[in-house]
Amino acid sequence: MTRIDRRALFASGATAALLAATGVSAAPKRGGRLKAALSGPLFDQAVAATVYENLTEIAADGTLRGELATDWVSDETAQRWRFSLRDGVTFHDGSAFAAPAVLDLPMNVQIVDEHTVEIVLDTPNPNLPYLLAHPGYEIQSATGVGSGLYQVQKLVEGRHFISSRVQDHWKENAGWFDSVEFVQFSADAIRSEALRDGLVDVADISVLDPYADPRDFQTLPGDAGTTHIATTTVSVPHTIGKTWPLDNLRMAERWWMG
Repeated sequence: MTRIDRRALFASGATAALLAATGVSAAPKRGGRLKAALSGPLFDQAVAATVYENLTEIAADGTLRGELATDWVSDETAQRWRFSLRDGVTFHDGSAFAAPAVLDLPMNVQIVDEHTVEIVLDTPNPNLPYLLAHPGYEIQSATGVGSGLYQVQKLVEGRHFISSRVQDHWKENAGWFDSVEFVQFSADAIRSEALRDGLVDVADISVLDPYADPRDFQTLPGDAGTTHIATTTVSVPHTIGKTWPLDNLRMAERWWMG
C-alpha cells in the first residue's frame, strides 16, 4: 500500500475538536475522532471491546466491576454462579438486553428469569467473574450487534472500522470521542510511519519511528513494557489498564482529545 493510499484511508475522519482541558488531570470533554493503527489480532479485539460489552469489566486500577451484570454470587463450590443483569440496556438494533442474550457464552448458562442467569461449571473456578471480562466473552443480541458505547458505521473485516458514539447510553459519563476509527496494518513499520506522519493518534508499537520527534508522543506501558504509543494530543487518565494493551482495550471509552 502506498503512502497516498494510507493517507486517503484516514481522510474520512473528522478533524479532532480541541478541548479546554490543559492536561490529563483536567475534566474530559466530548469531541473529535480517535484514530488508531493496529496489528491484526489487536484490531479484532479492539473492535469487539468498542462495540460490545461483557458481563464484567476490569477497571483501569485492576479492580473487578460489573458491566452488563450488576452483581454475582457463587455457591460454596464455586461451580454454580448467579448473575443479576443490568436493566435498561439497549442493543444497537433497538432490542432490549435480557437473559437470553447470555446463552451464547461458551459455557453452561441457565436462565432464572429475565434479568437473572446461572452459570454452571464442570469444575470450580473462583475467578469466573474475572474470566468473563476477557476478550471472547462479549455479549451480543440475537442479530449479532452489541450494546457498547460505539456502534458500527463501517466495518471491513480485519481491515477498517469506523464507529460513532451511541446517544443516551447507560454509561453517560464515559466515551468522550464522537467517533472512533481503526485500521489494520500487519507491519510494525507501517503503523509506526502512520503515527509519525499524523495519520493516526495511537498505534500498537513498542518503539517510536526514528524520524519522529519524541516530544510529540507518549509511550503507554503494559506490565510487559511499552505496548502502544500515542500522540500528545490524546489525553489519558492518570491510571490506565495494563491487563491488555490500549487501556484494557477500552481506549475509546476512557481517553479523550486534549
